[in-house]
Amino acid sequence: MATVNLLLHPVRMRVIQTLVGAGELTTAQLRERLPDVSPATMYRHVATLTQAGILEVVHERPVRGTVERSYRVRQDEALVDEEARAGMTKDDHRQAFTVFTGVMMADLDRYLSREDADPAQEGVLYRQGAVWATPEEFSALVEEWEALVARRTGHAPGDGRVRHIVSLALVPDKAAGEGPAS
Repeated sequence: MATVNLLLHPVRMRVIQTLVGAGELTTAQLRERLPDVSPATMYRHVATLTQAGILEVVHERPVRGTVERSYRVRQDEALVDEEARAGMTKDDHRQAFTVFTGVMMADLDRYLSREDADPAQEGVLYRQGAVWATPEEFSALVEEWEALVARRTGHAPGDGRVRHIVSLALVPDKAAGEGPAS
């Protein structure tokens, strides 16, 4: 599993999100999808993610005296695991959440900037809800959610499929003094 600092860098997180569900892309294709990231920055972060084993090179082909590589995400490596999360401080969590929400904002802004964006027709959704659950029920809920998303990540483009970015944040809402029964 990757480290928190490796994955939660804003540019690296955007590169990973762009590749997830997109199959494989070259650095040039990544740059087309993330035009605000300079070429040098893109190459540096793709190299960092590749060296860490989060991205893998799928194809290489010679192009005008250089080698063009196609990359894909190794989703099993692109996770901050439970052990790493347990070692994070409260400030680490604040920083990670700030990066996470910033990337979500950038995704929404990129979508809304398109002339053909139609949020109502295309199912743009942001919603909060409350769930009362024991720790065991909550663990089961998280497992169900992850399994549901995992079942859909195997679909390929085509057949009328449109790529959707699914983000999830789970935050306890404990009132002061509230906690597990003693």
